[in-house]
Amino acid sequence: MHDTGTGNTAQPSRRTLLTATAGVTAALAAAGPARAAAPDDSRLRALVSRMTLEEKVGQLFVMRVYGHSATAPDQADIDANLKEIGVRTAAELVAKYRVGGIIYFAWAHNTREPHQIADLSNGIQKASLELPRGLPVLISTDQEHGIVARVGEPATLFPGAMAVGAGGSRSDARTLGRIAGAELRAMGIRQDYSPVADVNVNPANPVIGVRSFGADPRAVSALVAAEVAGYQGSGVAATAKHFPGHGDTNVDSHTGFPTITHSRELWERLDAPPFRAAIAAGIDSIMTAHLMVPALDDSGDPATLSRPILTGILRERLGYDGVVVTDSLGMEGVRTKYGDARVPVLALKAGVDQLLNPPDLDLAWNAVLTAVREGELTEARLDESILRVLRLKSKLGLFRSPYVSQAGVDRAVGTRAHRAAADRIAERTTTLLVNEGRLLPLSRRRYPRVLVVGADPASPSGTTGPPTGVLAGALGELGFTATALSTGTAPSTATIAKAVTAARDADAVVVATYNVTAGSGQKALVEQLVATGGPVVAVAVRNPYDVAQLPSVRACLAAYSWTDVELRAAARVIAGRVKPHGKLPVAVQRPDDPEQVLYPIGYGLSY
Repeated sequence: MHDTGTGNTAQPSRRTLLTATAGVTAALAAAGPARAAAPDDSRLRALVSRMTLEEKVGQLFVMRVYGHSATAPDQADIDANLKEIGVRTAAELVAKYRVGGIIYFAWAHNTREPHQIADLSNGIQKASLELPRGLPVLISTDQEHGIVARVGEPATLFPGAMAVGAGGSRSDARTLGRIAGAELRAMGIRQDYSPVADVNVNPANPVIGVRSFGADPRAVSALVAAEVAGYQGSGVAATAKHFPGHGDTNVDSHTGFPTITHSRELWERLDAPPFRAAIAAGIDSIMTAHLMVPALDDSGDPATLSRPILTGILRERLGYDGVVVTDSLGMEGVRTKYGDARVPVLALKAGVDQLLNPPDLDLAWNAVLTAVREGELTEARLDESILRVLRLKSKLGLFRSPYVSQAGVDRAVGTRAHRAAADRIAERTTTLLVNEGRLLPLSRRRYPRVLVVGADPASPSGTTGPPTGVLAGALGELGFTATALSTGTAPSTATIAKAVTAARDADAVVVATYNVTAGSGQKALVEQLVATGGPVVAVAVRNPYDVAQLPSVRACLAAYSWTDVELRAAARVIAGRVKPHGKLPVAVQRPDDPEQVLYPIGYGLSY
């Protein structure tokens, strides 16, 4: 067995590929790009008719699997697979359950580096295509950019959705999708669970927040449609999520079961437009939300299991006939009311096509099999979803060319041109909210020594971090003498005292803030730094709402994420290398009186 970590493994031979795909290729005689755009349903139906019931059930599942290689993962990953899935490797997973899709995660060790990812993808395809009636696998991941990214450096990482919302450029959103899509496709990932189409109107939203383009449904709709066009123009299926809308909740559906109290009329006006825009843009897949919307379905079921929402509204009212994928079935929001064996069956009855990441695959797979054998689900119902999944695989070219090459990785992933595009987009997102006495841009002559302190939350996957270090490094490259001192998200009195002492030796202080609250140590830190009399520049590295808690700072910027690309852009704005262009995509209210808006949507200063 070869080592997939080397990045220079041989491609499956032409003969292997032809033998493996012979049955499928015969059924889907290649007809060039036109075939990809308009797959021949009769040939896909013929494929479905030859599948066993077990193969059909498998085709509906998208599963996680541990390991960097399809056949030779590390022993710890073999152990994790045996414990959670009852198989040793990705190849065994595909052989045993005939899964239609696999989802990559960094924590499952699927995404170490681009060449390894390409090898893993090829290994998965080979394992599936060599089976009797083998079909290509649809490999997916959550690459939203910003704070959620499963594939890290050296792939190109872009600003997240709220930052793009602050930039307000449809062209930038399309470019992001085009470049990110080309890089994912080069690594064998053909479905991206992005963009987030939720309209984030609740500042307390613990799960969406900066993952949303903003609070204005029209602006969100335009950016969703642009990103979809970018991704799908690069041959990657985009996925609008989380239907029917997750933007107004203060409960995280990973850990609880949220309820959205919007009226039907408010839902139509606020939550529906971005999904309508995605459908109009030809979106390939839509992901469900594990939350309750009583105005749309008063049964108490989560939307993922709601036939009135998924079939009645999404399919019939909105006219969507693409793939519907559940959010992860391991999340608490979908497991609260029903057991793990009922959930997949109810999801299929509601109108779902792909069942994502069940906590216990054997239980879920057998539950669907039993439901068909006992007549609760018809085989015809399964065929309907399988046909949608196969249409998508055909459109994405998986029947024609399931494998990727190392040369393709080198041509596409993390190129200088791609990284430069990400930097330019980031520069247009940084938002200047406060600039008293024109403190910014910060003069290197007047303030040569800069202390960078503040929150250092765990770095979003794949970026270098920590934020204070990245900011200090970027300011150093711009001609300042910059020192980093991490004070954390909850600084103690001793830590604050240490920062105040260090600030007395600096000409200016830059403080990275992360979700500041009224009684927090972060707020005390900023106030005590301001009390030293030196200039203090706050950079909100997640939610822009921090500015409402920091009335004493002379300058405040919103970066919307603590990824390297956004922090480096903020440093260039601080130093005056670029002017701030961003405009708030959400309103910032007074913390003690939410009726009072301090900074409205569209607010943003410049030099």
